[in-house]
Amino acid sequence: MGIKNKLKTGAVKIGAKTATKLMTTLSEEKWMKLVHPLIARQKMPEAALMIDLMLRRLHRGFPTLAKNVKERFIQNFIVKPYTTYGPRRKAFYEENGYEVPSLLVISPSMRCNLRCYGCYAWKYKKSDDLDIDVVHRVINEAKEMGIFFFVISGGEPTFWPHLFEVLETHNDAIFQIYTNGTLIDEKMADRFAEVGNALPCISVEGFEKETDERRGKGTFQKISNAMDLLREKGVIFGFSATATRYNNELIVSDEFVDYFIEKGIYIGWYFNYIPIGKDPDLDLMPTPEQRDYRRKRIIELRDKKKAVLADFWNDGILTNGCLAGGYEYMHVIYNGDVEPCVFAHFAADNIKEKSLKEIIESPFFMAFRKRRPYNENLLRPCTIIDNPHILRDAVKEGNAHPTHDGAETIITTIAPKIDEYAKKWGEVADRAWKEEYENKTYKGHLDLVEEVMNPKAAKKKKKIEEKMEVEVK
Repeated sequence: MGIKNKLKTGAVKIGAKTATKLMTTLSEEKWMKLVHPLIARQKMPEAALMIDLMLRRLHRGFPTLAKNVKERFIQNFIVKPYTTYGPRRKAFYEENGYEVPSLLVISPSMRCNLRCYGCYAWKYKKSDDLDIDVVHRVINEAKEMGIFFFVISGGEPTFWPHLFEVLETHNDAIFQIYTNGTLIDEKMADRFAEVGNALPCISVEGFEKETDERRGKGTFQKISNAMDLLREKGVIFGFSATATRYNNELIVSDEFVDYFIEKGIYIGWYFNYIPIGKDPDLDLMPTPEQRDYRRKRIIELRDKKKAVLADFWNDGILTNGCLAGGYEYMHVIYNGDVEPCVFAHFAADNIKEKSLKEIIESPFFMAFRKRRPYNENLLRPCTIIDNPHILRDAVKEGNAHPTHDGAETIITTIAPKIDEYAKKWGEVADRAWKEEYENKTYKGHLDLVEEVMNPKAAKKKKKIEEKMEVEVK
């Protein structure tokens, strides 16, 4: 009997809560055997490694997680993708001929209690929020298609008055929340533990000096306290770090990662600074050499510390390239405009006027997807800074407009500088691609992939190799 039938019949026979409780008592070996199909079905081998890390980290956290957190994450992340969302995704594909995106990002408000330099949220208007009825409608549409993972961004989500209403109403989905963390007090941490289906990711720039420089004096201490509260209350949480020319090396140091592992993080996200808006500062962008250093270090840190770390710009090898344009996700902003990516501030359609499906099938989003793959080198995935002609062509073809004042500079006034960066990064990335992936020199990495994807075959292969070594000796 396959995992889908096991999960479905098991949950029916003994009840979802009892099934969840039993899962949390499994040894790591039995737990990984149960969830192995989630790993094996990944399209990209490297993605299998990441899912393996995530599931092992979740298992390690079971003893300290709040009851509702364990129940929601197991049901919504492990069980329902098979019993509910999987069948919906399959039906959608059979009817429409294309895959449903994996996630949806919503920024219902651009209001924030901080003003951090270089943050794109301050480029948008703050006068209006997306109507809560529209938010519910969009999430329901997405769930009907088979999307169960949502990201709430902004602005500051914890500053938005409807956050917990959304979490409670849609308790059959998982919500990752990008937050500055400064408003998370004991009461809010208790609410996160109670709803159980939220994963707050708190923004950091480094340690106290770097974080307070960008976010304001005292911010680091507030977010440090917030992480302590979330850990104590049994909430799954993580960090989010924006790499600039000035903190790139620090945020991938052993010291930095060890600090946040000790804090109890489940995941760490890395984002490359992107020059957006009226007066973009290109000098904040990490150099191509710095970006490559970060890429290599994150791979090392994942392997050495078994930490779940993901780089939005450098992990194209995990995701088969760029996710934008409805291929794997899209971004609904405060006024209903739908952007192809949270960093590509252009839109041709509005969610108040069209359905999610209509927007995915729109000329603007199709202009992205029909050009895939943007580059044979998956270390060059981005349409904004790696393959900038893609964004320009798609905006023109889709008749898209900037979603805030100055958004157009990325394809107009600073376009020559972006082209220069893309060329330099291309040289670095092509060399890395040839050395590390085309020539398959990362054998140890490939062995690990095989071990995760097909543990029985890997174990058998290892025994044969050990026997051969003995015979040779």
